[in-house]
Amino acid sequence: MAMDMSWAAASHPRPARRGSAGNSGTEDAVLIRRLAAADRTAMHALFAKHHVAVYRFVLQRLRDKTLAEDVTSDVFLDVWRCAGRFEGRSTVLTWILAIARRKAFAAYARSRSVEFDADTIADRGSEDDPDAPLQARDRSIVLRKCLTRLSPEHREVIDLVYYQEQSMDSVATILGIPRNTAKTRVFYARKRLADELKRAGLDWVAI
Repeated sequence: MAMDMSWAAASHPRPARRGSAGNSGTEDAVLIRRLAAADRTAMHALFAKHHVAVYRFVLQRLRDKTLAEDVTSDVFLDVWRCAGRFEGRSTVLTWILAIARRKAFAAYARSRSVEFDADTIADRGSEDDPDAPLQARDRSIVLRKCLTRLSPEHREVIDLVYYQEQSMDSVATILGIPRNTAKTRVFYARKRLADELKRAGLDWVAI
């Protein structure tokens, strides 16, 4: 099932706050049930709703736009093929991001290009917008530098919690680790980033 990936080069700011998580989850559950019955309209609706988040998520791990486009397309092909296996133990987006993470790491192993792209995370929202206040752009540069000092594991959970807006249960599902381990990782990631920001003269709250 071919997907139009022309959206891939578009620039998007920091993710907007979604509406009611419950309503979104219900809509996705309906779409995935229709998808399991081979409803192509549901596939296109699900793709339109989540492809940007999935593409950004993959791009942060591959730092290669072309490869990220290919992997994102492959993720949604898997969603199309495997919709009937969705058991509802997590939200649909969490399930999709778990697929995306596996495929991104597999693609990285094949390409051996670069590791997780912290720069992409930090650049969202300000440097994409030439009209953003200078102070905001300066904070973005500092944040980017601070993020590069974190371990890949810590950068990943910062991305999931603050940029992908995933719950702790969802983070644990996507990473394939116990919830308590996810909570501990997020705690230390936040602490380490806050320490780096403090050394750089910025407050965590100011970012």
